[in-house]
Amino acid sequence: MKNLIIAQSGGPTVAINASLAGVLKQNKISNTFGTIYGALNGITGIVNQHFLDLTEAVAKDENFIEELKHTPAMFLGSCRFKVPSEENDAAFYETVFKVFEEKNVGAFFYIGGNDSMDTVDKLSAYAKKHGKDVSIIGIPKTIDNDLVHIDHTPGFGSAAKYVASSILELAHDTYIYHLKSVTIVEIMGRDAGWLTASSVLARNEYSAAPHLIYLPEKPFDIHECIEDTKKLLETQENVIIAVSEGIRDKDGNYVSASEAKTDNFGHAMLSGVAKYLEAKLHDELGVKTRGIEMNTLQRCAAHIASETDLSESMNLGATAVSLCEKGETGVMATLTRESDDPYKVTYGCHPVCEIANEVKSVPNDFINDKGNDVTDKMIAYLKPLILGEPNLTYENGIPKYLNISHLL
Repeated sequence: MKNLIIAQSGGPTVAINASLAGVLKQNKISNTFGTIYGALNGITGIVNQHFLDLTEAVAKDENFIEELKHTPAMFLGSCRFKVPSEENDAAFYETVFKVFEEKNVGAFFYIGGNDSMDTVDKLSAYAKKHGKDVSIIGIPKTIDNDLVHIDHTPGFGSAAKYVASSILELAHDTYIYHLKSVTIVEIMGRDAGWLTASSVLARNEYSAAPHLIYLPEKPFDIHECIEDTKKLLETQENVIIAVSEGIRDKDGNYVSASEAKTDNFGHAMLSGVAKYLEAKLHDELGVKTRGIEMNTLQRCAAHIASETDLSESMNLGATAVSLCEKGETGVMATLTRESDDPYKVTYGCHPVCEIANEVKSVPNDFINDKGNDVTDKMIAYLKPLILGEPNLTYENGIPKYLNISHLL
């Protein structure tokens, strides 16, 4: 019986451990793999041979899988390591596949976003070229929801739920004062505005917040933003604006990245949009103005996760095991939406070579003509993804999560 190595990579979500739990649960049922090794800190854990025996962990604790499902961030840790091409560093691939051979590995699963799928693509191409009998499969995750060939990504629904809930709570806080004010909320999304768009779900019968929504898919004009805000202030006391960190001007320049650094993958490291707009709107409008950056809170709030998101994440983990049993390799597990109401999805796969390094942007018909709000199509798309609440275990009033001392 062959063994499995699984790892996690990129930015955390509250659902990425649910995908890991789905793999472990499905393997208990199917007995596909003998031992499942968790590589610590992504692909670097394989090179450095830092592993956890997850099969042993499941055997020792009957609650391990369920607790793993509800534990935030990444139980196996992460990395942001760009795998080199074989031409530039053949020794890297030789090291990885030597470890696979030594541990009798028949499959490697990588849970991650776009950059992680690039790793899956490169490893699977190497295996095919050199006749390595190892199935390489990607399991998707990212709160940005920007992977192509999948309706939505695990982690997005929970982050969307956190964003919408936070905007609603912020609105309650803002409305208590009878004075003119503007609040700008900066939400993650470098190249795609899905998460910022989810703020629309905060709206209800008594609150229209966020009153303006700006996404990276439409050019941002500071003068139009000032005029939009000024017009709203003529008829109401408070204006709440949701804005993506990755908004760009008409020339394609990031508003917040004039001096931004880049990460290992060449992506701009963005921040500062809320503070930039805070200063601009305060100077132009002369009212109380506050900029808020949600930052990492939106990706680690397991206490307000979407049960739909967690369940789908587990199912995608289970799908990866089934794909391996069918002999698939070089693919990413996917889900396809069959209907909005009733909400229904089906599971499958797609060649990872057509997913890696691509970005799924928000469609034009999901954004209004002025580029300062979203349409009903976006709302219909988003609504099912945030439904359901996890059944958490609490200890001393605080959620009880798995011990991650192995990462410290």
